[in-house]
Amino acid sequence: PQPQCPYPGCSVVAVENACACGSLPPVPWFYCTLKYFCFTVVMSLYLLILCANVLLIVVICVNRSLHEPMYMFLCSLFVNELYGTSSFYPKLLHDLLTNSYVITYTACLGQMFVTYSYIFSEFTSLTVMAYDRYIAICKPLQYRMLMTAQKVAQLLMLTWCFSVFETAVGTVLTARLPLCGRHIPKIFCTNWEVVKLSCSDSTLNNIYAFMLIFSHLSQTALIMVSYVHLIRAAIRSQADRRKFMQTCLPHLITLLVFTTSLMFDTMYSRYSGGSTMKALQNALAAQFLVVPPLINPIIYGLNLLTLDTVAPMKTSNQKYLTPRYNSQTRSLKQMTRKLESHKFRGSSFSLEK
Repeated sequence: PQPQCPYPGCSVVAVENACACGSLPPVPWFYCTLKYFCFTVVMSLYLLILCANVLLIVVICVNRSLHEPMYMFLCSLFVNELYGTSSFYPKLLHDLLTNSYVITYTACLGQMFVTYSYIFSEFTSLTVMAYDRYIAICKPLQYRMLMTAQKVAQLLMLTWCFSVFETAVGTVLTARLPLCGRHIPKIFCTNWEVVKLSCSDSTLNNIYAFMLIFSHLSQTALIMVSYVHLIRAAIRSQADRRKFMQTCLPHLITLLVFTTSLMFDTMYSRYSGGSTMKALQNALAAQFLVVPPLINPIIYGLNLLTLDTVAPMKTSNQKYLTPRYNSQTRSLKQMTRKLESHKFRGSSFSLEK
């Protein structure tokens, strides 16, 4: 017989020999009174994330002066924000409208794949950006030689391919497990919640999870080492300090925001509260899909505006140079003309002789 979900408005969709039923906590005020209010808030938040990230992607692509390695990595980061949120917000908006908090097993695995590849790509992107800033500040004379267009393309390809590959392996390991349960106590599918529903041994999944944790902790260590060198360089030089504040501080804020948001999700997994706390737990668990995609465009958007105001002073075009430099250039040209004039007169006088 078809199993029944114990949650209001939730049904079970069987896929092969498994079924999955993700559900929001059955809190009456959330289901009824504030349903449309929550839908409006979530929709507004999603539209804001879309507009902010798309706007910065267009600005970087259109403005040729921003076709530098740092901005290419930022563009990749903004694309990743759009990619990660695409698996969460549309499904949540649909659930809020229909009161049918159900997802097929295949769709659940797909949501897991997009979510975790987004997380891994975010960490890898932040690592690559830390490496780029380390070369730019600590080895400025070698920057153009080390960060070529080919090298930037290779780093971007590595960021995405590595994240997709490690996520695909984890998803395949989870998909092979037969499921005995069907209730996911979250508003989105996660690997750990699905693995807990399995009927067979999940030792291989646990080993692979520890390998992933070690891999991305190593990336975090590399970021920290890079920032130790960057802070040392910033202390020694005022110019490096200014460059650190303009380009590295936003990156550090992004790293802290994303790591803190992931910690909320970890706290959710370990916190065993009652049903009255489920709404708060779900809100905390989804922070890494809410805060970084919204905060990153704001941080880097303000930074782009700051850099744009000082960019004219760094160009080689004469009309942007300082008045003092222009006057010195004119004086040098006048002296050159006088020398050439005296030289010509001297040669004419010798010929008359």
